[in-house]
Amino acid sequence: MPLINVANLKKDYITGEVVTPVLRGLNFSIEKGEFVSIMGPSGSGKSTLMHILGFLDIVTSGQYLFDGRDVSTLSDDELAAMRRDKVGFVFQAFNLLPRASALENVVMPLVYTKAPTTERNERARKLLMAVGLEHRLNNSPSQLSGGEKQRVAIARALINNPEVIFADEPTGNLDSKSGLQVMKILQQLNKEGHTIILVTHERYTAEHAKRIIQLKDGLIVTDSPVNSRQVAGDSGELRK
Repeated sequence: MPLINVANLKKDYITGEVVTPVLRGLNFSIEKGEFVSIMGPSGSGKSTLMHILGFLDIVTSGQYLFDGRDVSTLSDDELAAMRRDKVGFVFQAFNLLPRASALENVVMPLVYTKAPTTERNERARKLLMAVGLEHRLNNSPSQLSGGEKQRVAIARALINNPEVIFADEPTGNLDSKSGLQVMKILQQLNKEGHTIILVTHERYTAEHAKRIIQLKDGLIVTDSPVNSRQVAGDSGELRK
């Protein structure tokens, strides 16, 4: 059974009497452990699709199954639980709390869980070590480079051990060296079994995945494996 399966998925935005179609009937599936890029120009619908797949938005019509569950049948509380437990997000703008330390930012998704504080902090510390930031635990975002901020965001996305990591233009605010570091981490996470869904408008970034779903005007124009995959340098396994 695919982890993600969508059938004739459509999304319209309605303003007054004006209906604007954004996604026009998408059909695809994603297996557990895949690394897929959703690629397309601005306005193609790729971010809207990511929001639907990540339980941040709902479909207008069609079907979205996650691990066999019809997402349209879930209550608001069940959707919130799916967002908390099943997926992690990495955004272009980092979305870190400015006055919190790196450690506190990573711990944040665990605040509403029953995990003891010492256990939360230890999990966060190990994840920051895994992304090479053991020396930045107590630094605030203003004391971090762009690449370091994004690595904090990746650690935060991993704190609940999600089934899927969504990365929305994760290198968009980074220089090329920092961008490659981020892609190296995502490739290593995929190698270790995580399902990665990368949203980007850049062909070079998309080619770090194993498969590219290309959107244009709310439709899939191609869905194919990457023949000449970009590999972001050699790296050992993420440190546990």
